[in-house]
Amino acid sequence: MLMAEKMKDKKLEATRFGFAKALVELGKEDPNVVVMDADLAKSTLTKNFADVYPERFFDMGIAEQDMLSTAAGFAKMGKIPFACTYGVFVAGRAWDQIRTTICYGEFNVKIGGMHGGISVGPDGATHQALEELALMRVLPNMTVIVPCDTKEAYKATMASAKEIKGPVYLRFGREGVPILTTDEDPFVVGKANVMREGSDCAIIACGFMVGEALDAAKELEEEEGIKCRVVNIHTIKPIDKEAIIAAAKDCGCVVTAEEHQLAAGFGSAVAEVVCQNQPVPMKMVGISDRFGESGEPWELFEAFHITWKDIKKAVKEAVAMKKA
Repeated sequence: MLMAEKMKDKKLEATRFGFAKALVELGKEDPNVVVMDADLAKSTLTKNFADVYPERFFDMGIAEQDMLSTAAGFAKMGKIPFACTYGVFVAGRAWDQIRTTICYGEFNVKIGGMHGGISVGPDGATHQALEELALMRVLPNMTVIVPCDTKEAYKATMASAKEIKGPVYLRFGREGVPILTTDEDPFVVGKANVMREGSDCAIIACGFMVGEALDAAKELEEEEGIKCRVVNIHTIKPIDKEAIIAAAKDCGCVVTAEEHQLAAGFGSAVAEVVCQNQPVPMKMVGISDRFGESGEPWELFEAFHITWKDIKKAVKEAVAMKKA
């Protein structure tokens, strides 16, 4: 089965819609919430906030460095600024401002990085953020969150403003993704959620790849009798070390899955915990040292080998390593 065929049967909604809903709700609850955008309000959906609270919305133009410096100024004055643009631009063009001004000063700035990963599709390599998780998680004082679906995106956005005092990077995608959680499911910053129980292998995933991990786990049990624990690590930093160590200890091998470069990304973050606390065989599913390219989103997932089929293959290899 091709990925495009599999997605036809799923209810999909982009995580940026959950973000936009939360922004409007936060604007209602707290007059100190302000939103900034780098001339992409229709695409990032910050336009929804602008339509309701135009006096608290600022289109900064295509000037990401200025936007992030201004956001620090808003935070200094007691506001809660959300600065939004594509992840590839905010992490690439404004990294110095994020590092030296926002993180070093521990300013209460929330950064919405949109269109993360290759699911941006036809926009191609220049717009596909495949490196920004590495760039953001390396910064001291920065919290990094990658929601798995639109409901989790709503909860993450609310939590970033109401529970976290300091810089936050929130990663959202462009394409619609399966809804995996409910309104009642818990969301605690820094605490992973176990989505499926199993003891043969732990699949530890973030963002869109949580859904692929669940599909892989289902097929592995049906076809091979391999029972996988699926762990949703929505908070990349601070990462839930206890959940990772427990998964490695209970299952004896680990597979990570991410829509991002393997180098210094999510898999590396998990490996840092595993190798120092509970060393077990590990395999990583992600993008291997290459730029993105233009194409239809689901075709790109196939081409870049980051589908449920690739997770299944990695699990079988990890289990074989464990047995050896």
